[in-house]
Amino acid sequence: MKKLIFNIIAIGTIFMLSSCADYLNVDKYFYDQLSLDSAFAKKIYVDGWLANAYEGMNFMAEFKERYRWGSDDLINPDEKAMQNGNYSADDPLDNMDGRGAAGTMYKVYETVRKASTFIDNVGRCPELTLTEVSDYTAQAHFLRAYAYWSLLRRYGPIPLIPKEGLDVNLSYETLSLPRSKFDDIINFINEDLELAAVNLPVRRTINNMGHPTKGAALTLRARVLLYAASPLFNGNTDLFNMKDNVGNQLINQTYDEGKWARAAAAAKDVMELNQYSLNIIKPSATTIMPPHHAEYSDKEFPNGWADVDPYASYKSIFDGTILGSKNDELIFTRTNEGHNTIRGLVESCIPRTLNGGNKIGVSQKMVDAYYMNDGRTIQEGKADGYYQERGFTTSSTEYPFLPAKVSLQYANREPRFYASIAYNGSIWECESANESKYRRQQLFYYKNENDGKLGFKEDLPLSGIGFKKFYNPEDALTTGGYVVNKTEPSMRYAEVLLIYAEALNELTTTHNVVTYNGNSTTISRDIEEMRYALKQIRFRAGLPDFKDDIYADQGELRTRIKRERQIEFLGENAFRFLDNRRWKDAMVEENMPLMGCNINISYDEDKIQLYYVPTAITSMPKNFEQKMYFFPIPTEELKRNVNMTQNPGWQ
Repeated sequence: MKKLIFNIIAIGTIFMLSSCADYLNVDKYFYDQLSLDSAFAKKIYVDGWLANAYEGMNFMAEFKERYRWGSDDLINPDEKAMQNGNYSADDPLDNMDGRGAAGTMYKVYETVRKASTFIDNVGRCPELTLTEVSDYTAQAHFLRAYAYWSLLRRYGPIPLIPKEGLDVNLSYETLSLPRSKFDDIINFINEDLELAAVNLPVRRTINNMGHPTKGAALTLRARVLLYAASPLFNGNTDLFNMKDNVGNQLINQTYDEGKWARAAAAAKDVMELNQYSLNIIKPSATTIMPPHHAEYSDKEFPNGWADVDPYASYKSIFDGTILGSKNDELIFTRTNEGHNTIRGLVESCIPRTLNGGNKIGVSQKMVDAYYMNDGRTIQEGKADGYYQERGFTTSSTEYPFLPAKVSLQYANREPRFYASIAYNGSIWECESANESKYRRQQLFYYKNENDGKLGFKEDLPLSGIGFKKFYNPEDALTTGGYVVNKTEPSMRYAEVLLIYAEALNELTTTHNVVTYNGNSTTISRDIEEMRYALKQIRFRAGLPDFKDDIYADQGELRTRIKRERQIEFLGENAFRFLDNRRWKDAMVEENMPLMGCNINISYDEDKIQLYYVPTAITSMPKNFEQKMYFFPIPTEELKRNVNMTQNPGWQ
């Protein structure tokens, strides 16, 4: 009888009562060899097997992907190789589990195998109810789909493993499989997620928040189908030479508009669950209210922002103010503790004066992408002086949310800007700090300031602009302080709305699409449907809806949707990195030099204006080549799998 090595959950700990953080803690598992019959004979063993499959999620979390630092929005001085393309098949920057250059690929395929074996055998457990079998099987389908998605977004087409799993007694060479066609992989993932969605519950208990729901499966499905519809894979003749080991093309060279329709229908499936909505906080005395707008200021959401605090509504999604289980915008979440998580990011963002890492910067391009608080771009605001590049605030009451001595280029910006950007002279509250000297500090990145460049050391945000989207006013690293627990927003409803709008905008005709549950829906470029989605994102941010002429212009609306994603998802899930690639924008966007403030300017009233002159970050050169649309297949993987082919351009 076949023998399989797998982990059994420790005695006394039951997986289905564990939180997400628990099931990723591999220390509580011990190894044992059992036959398949024995492995699925008892519920505790079944729970252990599924828990072990979930362990692979630790290697698939977008928040932990190093490539999130390889785009044009955030700057991490520890990740220069991601910015300048200094990686290769021998050094792919992918060693999360200590198994060498192919570590993550190995671990993710292990998850595929465990999930497949589980799907084939969970039904034989006599201690499980039919409802439990259905739910467990659906979770395994979700895990397998997520695993393939995590590989697909890195490497492009990868081998599909037979659904029955692998016989681990066979040598790797015997099991070696060639790369599968991209469309076949998408169809496989789609099928897994449809099966998962049919049987997963709509809601989970608070103890099971890290387990997928129907909405999570459908949202991942919409995300994957949007990726498949995008220019990188939809009729991209640049990839004619991406082939398998016998010369078959892996990317369909013919454009298919129907792929956009399927992505739109998938997003609509999530919307029609009626389980999710954007996070809305009522206005308070400290709110940043947008300028009065005749059409929207006096109407309640979703037709205006009269009952919306745009700053708090956005900020509280990320800073731990609201528990993940209480936030109807969050669709799939993971708690984040430890260094290589949101907590670690927050620690890296907090300035040196407050015992933080003082590392993470935001590019000038990203800062300039934010709208003015009246919905205009900074270029439009510059025309009548509403946006000012010169001058400084003189008091803390002159402009909402800005203390004195702050550049006027940061005045009158939209609330998402203030929720995310630690501009020079920002206030860091650190309310949990024991000593008052650490609370409500206004800190600067000028040269020779404690948080600025000291001597020749660039031990600061290299752009001179910090990042505080996940920072909570209570967060403090000083004695007696604490960092508020955060929830990773792996999937949220704002993404669904933007997927829907983007996919609809690309249509030129009407499509009939079969949904995940066998029903049929009609999809077309309906302006009112796009408006329905986009105005919610805009109104929650306190910004007016786009004008009719923008909705009527497919190209202009495409540009606006790209900008909304850039702003809305800053620092989340490597969205910007993946978006630039799926749109085929990376060759332009990521070959522009990273720009920021001039961190070599010290605090001198006669010179400080020079600090804000956009300056290239020469210590973080940008480089993007055609081959970098995909990562190289690790050399170790090529050695193990003789039928694997390398991505074009890589050796």
